Amino acid sequence: MRTSIENNTLTIFLDGRIDTSNATQTEKEVLAAVEGRTEDIVIDAEKLEYISSAGLRVLMKLRKLTKKALPMINVSRDIYDILETTGFTELLDVKKALRNISVEGCELIGSGGYGRVYRIDPETIVKVYNPGIGLSFVEQERATSQKAFLMGVPTAISYDVVKCGDCYGVVYELLNAQTTAQIISADPSKIPQISGASAMLLKKLHAIVPDEDSGLPDRKQKFISWLDSISEFLTAEEADKVKSFINAIPDRKTFLHGDYNAKNIMMNGSEFLLIDIGDATTGHPVFDIAGLMLAYLILPSTRGGARSDEELKRLLGFDLDLGQKVWGVMCGAYFGVSTPEEIGAITQKLMPYCLLLMSYQSINVAGDNKESIKVRVDLVLRKRLLPAIENAQPLDF
Repeated sequence: MRTSIENNTLTIFLDGRIDTSNATQTEKEVLAAVEGRTEDIVIDAEKLEYISSAGLRVLMKLRKLTKKALPMINVSRDIYDILETTGFTELLDVKKALRNISVEGCELIGSGGYGRVYRIDPETIVKVYNPGIGLSFVEQERATSQKAFLMGVPTAISYDVVKCGDCYGVVYELLNAQTTAQIISADPSKIPQISGASAMLLKKLHAIVPDEDSGLPDRKQKFISWLDSISEFLTAEEADKVKSFINAIPDRKTFLHGDYNAKNIMMNGSEFLLIDIGDATTGHPVFDIAGLMLAYLILPSTRGGARSDEELKRLLGFDLDLGQKVWGVMCGAYFGVSTPEEIGAITQKLMPYCLLLMSYQSINVAGDNKESIKVRVDLVLRKRLLPAIENAQPLDF
């Protein structure tokens, strides 16, 4: 038996067989490991091959000692059967071991900030999260997706969390589905149909008002917290100006997707399904719409910047030149306008809010690198957002 401590959690690793021949010694080691500890305790059973009733009594003593649910993770099918038969799945927070899959040779159908989506077979896809993204984040995103489904959001139903090499993934059942980005890339003539319908779906999402106990964070407050975190790089006057702009955005409790784009919208026949809901929040619809504008209009127009054309194309899911067309259709459909002049006027009005989102995303990419944060604050927030705020118009939708 060995132990480790990380993120205020003591993990006890059980291995081999625990039966009458070694249960007493295992009990001594386990109780000695937790004595005087204040950390949360987790049992990792990845290498546990067998546990008898004597071994189960060790777990029972530990459960009584902690006086709260005792997580037991990476439990094999055989060990789970023992725990279930003896009623221990009611006493412990038991999580089965994740099955391992490979995406070698699988079609890549989308990619984003957190990972990539592959088609495993005609009936299933998997979202593989980037290296370093932990299981707790993956499970939280899956839980958010399930909550959204119960609210009426057309999300693809996930049914399995898996391991893919050193990364985690979530498997979804989507029979012969394609992303709308794939459809547009293959046939740009479908932009009016697909993008128009996508815009109307977004409008329906913005009619959803989650319950107070939904657990979804407030988008506006996330922006305020972000601004406070970078205040050392701004003058007091600059910080106040941006904060006043954010606070002036009308308070709303509507559902926000958080990353609504053609790579996250699947079409299963004529049905739309969303596969990436982890950034869902509540707030004013402008936050989602600004994200669309940033993705389809602003980023493609910044060629020659930090991102190459190929990287931008990967982010969009289709040729860069199609971005402006997609934005025009979606903007027109969402706001119920049709002429280039009307779409242009709305685009101009939304620009400060788009630049707020652009500042937020650009500066967050810098992580803890203060020099990089300083550069991005100057190039995006100070030179683009602050001047745009001066001419910002109040939101009326």
